Formats: sequence, C-alpha cells, structure tokens
Amino acid sequence: MARKQLPALPQYRQDAVTRRLCAATHLDEGFAHEVHEEFTADRMTAVGLPLGVNLLALVRHAGAAVRRTEARDRRLAWLFGGLVAAVLLVLYGLTAGPSPAGTVGGCGILVVFGTAWWLVYTAERQARDAAQEVFRTGAKAEDLAPPAPQGAEKRLLEMKKANVVPYTASAERTNPFVGSGKKIKEVVWQPIDVSRPAEAPGGGKLTIKDFDAVDLHTYVAREMANIAGLEGLRARNRLYVLGTHVPHLGKDLLPDPLGRPLAQIPKQLVQAGLLNPGAGMRTYLSLERVGDGGRVIVSMHLRARLQHPSLSWEVAAYGIPPVSGAFGRVDGLPIDGFERWWSLVRCANGQTWPALRGAPGRNHRRGAANNRRARDLERLRRDISKRHVAHDYGAVDSIRERVASWDQLGHSDRMDSQDFLHRLQQGVLIATERFLKDHNVDTSSFDQAQQVINTQTYNFSGDITGPSNFGNNGQISAAYGQGGQQPSGAPGQAP
Repeated sequence: MARKQLPALPQYRQDAVTRRLCAATHLDEGFAHEVHEEFTADRMTAVGLPLGVNLLALVRHAGAAVRRTEARDRRLAWLFGGLVAAVLLVLYGLTAGPSPAGTVGGCGILVVFGTAWWLVYTAERQARDAAQEVFRTGAKAEDLAPPAPQGAEKRLLEMKKANVVPYTASAERTNPFVGSGKKIKEVVWQPIDVSRPAEAPGGGKLTIKDFDAVDLHTYVAREMANIAGLEGLRARNRLYVLGTHVPHLGKDLLPDPLGRPLAQIPKQLVQAGLLNPGAGMRTYLSLERVGDGGRVIVSMHLRARLQHPSLSWEVAAYGIPPVSGAFGRVDGLPIDGFERWWSLVRCANGQTWPALRGAPGRNHRRGAANNRRARDLERLRRDISKRHVAHDYGAVDSIRERVASWDQLGHSDRMDSQDFLHRLQQGVLIATERFLKDHNVDTSSFDQAQQVINTQTYNFSGDITGPSNFGNNGQISAAYGQGGQQPSGAPGQAP
C-alpha cells in the first residue's frame, strides 16, 4: 500500500542514549572511571547485557576522559609540590630578613597558580569540546575517541551477540535476567494440548509432525519481527546460568577458572538448556525492543515448556526507563561565543584551587584503589586455585540499568512500551498457532487458552499482579545498581 507523501518531522537519533552517555564520561569524572574500570580492568565476573548502548563507543570515550583527568592530576600534583616549596621560600624570606628567597617564592606562587589555572581551563575545555562533538555531530560515536585496549574491544564486540548470561546467585530470587531492568510481569500461560492431530481436508486425521522446544523457539525467533510489526526487534536464544554454576560448563564458558566467563558459547549448549535444563541453567528466547532513540527498552523472555501432551509458555516481561536527568549537563553547556569562553573562565576560577589542593590526594586514592583491587583479586584467585573456594561469576546488573530513572518516564514512553508488550504477546500467540498448524496439531485447545491469555495486561510502572514490586502510590521502586544508590550522571532527552 502506497504511503502518503508528508513532511518528515524531527526524529530521535537511534544512538541518542549512547551519545549522551559518551558525553557524560567527559563531563563526569566519577562516571568515566566507573565505566573504564568495569569494562577494561581485570575482573572475574560477567557484565550485564548492553541493551540499547554501543559499549565500544562508551568505553572508548571513558578511556579518553580518564586519561585526560589523570594527566591533569599528575601535573597538578607536581605543581602542588612546587607551591609548597614556594611558600617555604616566602616564609624563609619573611623570617630571615630581606632576601631574594622571598621574591623568588612569591614569583613561584604566581607561576604555580597561573599554570594550574591554565591546566584546569584546558582540561575543562577539552572535556566540553569532546562532549559537544560526540553529542551534536553526525560522525560515528566510536570514531571520535581512540581505541580501547585490544582485549577489551574484542570482549565488547562479542557481547553484541552474547548467547549466554551468567547472573549472580542473589538475582535468582528476584531477577535472573540481569541487565533487562525491572520486572513488569511474570506468568506461565495456560497449557495447550498438542497431542491431538488436526482434521484432514478430506476427512480423517493428519499425522502430527515431530517437533521439540528448539524447533518452536527457532520458528518464533525467525517470524516474530514480521508478525508483531516491530521494526528493529531483536530475538536471540540465550542460556542463563547461575553465577556459582559457571565452572560446571567447563572451558566452553570459562576457559580459565581465574578469569572471566565468555559471552558466546557453542549453540548446542544453548539448545541443551532448552531441552534438558541443567542445575541453574535454562535457555530463554529473549525478544528485545529498543524505543525511539534508545529512551525505553522493553524485553520479553520466553521459555517453551513442552512436556507431552501439553505445551505452555513461561513469560517474563521487563523494562528499562529513560536515562536519568542527572546526565543532562551537556544540554546546558554554551556552544560558542563569549558565553562559552566566560563559562570556561568561571569554571577554571572556581576549580583551580580545589583541583590543585586535592590532586595529590586523588592520585594517592586512585593508586590505592587499584592496588586494593589487585590484592583482592590475587587473594580470590589464590583461594580458588589452592582452597577450591566456590566463586560467583555472575553479573549483578548492567550499565544501562544503573543510569536509568523512572522519574524520566513520560506518557509517550508508557504508551509505546505497553503497545510493544501487547504486540510481543500477540506475536508469540500467532507464531505459536502457525507453528502448530504447520505441524498438523489440532489448535482447538490453543483457541481456548488464547482467550484466557489475551486477558493479560501490562503496566509499564510495574507488575500489576505482584505488589512486591510496588512502592508509594503504586509506583515501582527505582533502585540503582548493586546498592540501590542513584548514579552520579547521565542524559535524559535525545539530541
């Protein structure tokens, strides 16, 4: 059907959230170090799925921001040492009577403060320039920053097609789908009788074609995008593994017991988790839909429970709201002209002394934290290799989860998300019916079950049937990361 020729309205960028987070790494030192450490530092745990975020671009920009701030702090620390020496010379000149030492010390103080001011000004200007460039220009975000370490980039590329997700043992009780956000609904649909053959066109019964849960998952994954009418829908079978059970899969998942798990495993293991689930190992078909500009992410995790003579679907729907408004600093930065220059001058005037005074302490704390992490990892690896201590390799959450805020969820986001979920539900039902008909199964039992299933409703604020997820006034509690603390920065609106 021909479409009407209408003017094009402005659209969100598809990578709007990625660009906002990349900009935030240049403007928020704490966020930059958090991202850099999580994805490039030595570790023994998995990380959550990067839904709606280009991790390669984010890690590259975080690395550039970290290198810039560390270089600034190293220079400021040397300047602080020079300031101390200059002050001592001034004091000596005051106590020893007229002496060139006092003059030299006074000049030294002026030079130190002038140089420190210029370092702070330059670092802030470079940070803002980098943030504005990635946020506003059309070039690819990953091309605007130097590459990360080769090993880290390889892992990030593998995560784009991850087919296994180790999750921390504590998530088993609440949300094993780490990285998918907050639960909207969990339900097992009414069983369907798949043992009766369909009627033959000329009378009699057709012969049921053999099938298993892998065949059904494969069919639904292949047909869902067209059936549901959701462009950009991503469908992938993944094996979800309890973090403490990761070693049981051997080198296919954990080549080195003292390293981190892989993001991709042989597809036979993924299929095995569907037909013969192991201890703490089950395969789900994950349907993921990223909303306009990456603002909202809706996912539905499905598992076909085929135990003849019946079939049922285990369904878990999850959602991630828009990025926290704390990441919106880039929106308010002056772009050019006198306002930009004056804003940089004011920033340098206010930050020079705190930055100069705190540089030695920041360098020391950074080095101490690195040494502490290295000692902790060494101790843990020694316990694993020598004492055979069980270790939880599972991911706790994801970077996209931590930067989200339910306070940023608007009316359009809620309506779009509910539409996505209903389309996904209807798409699964249609795909299941077509699959059964293709295999000569009588669908009268399916028709009866569908009437009950279609009464399922979704509320993007939380699970309307599960009060455990509700806080004040029926709103879902928005926790951030492992400790439930709000992060220090990230964007809300797309450019």
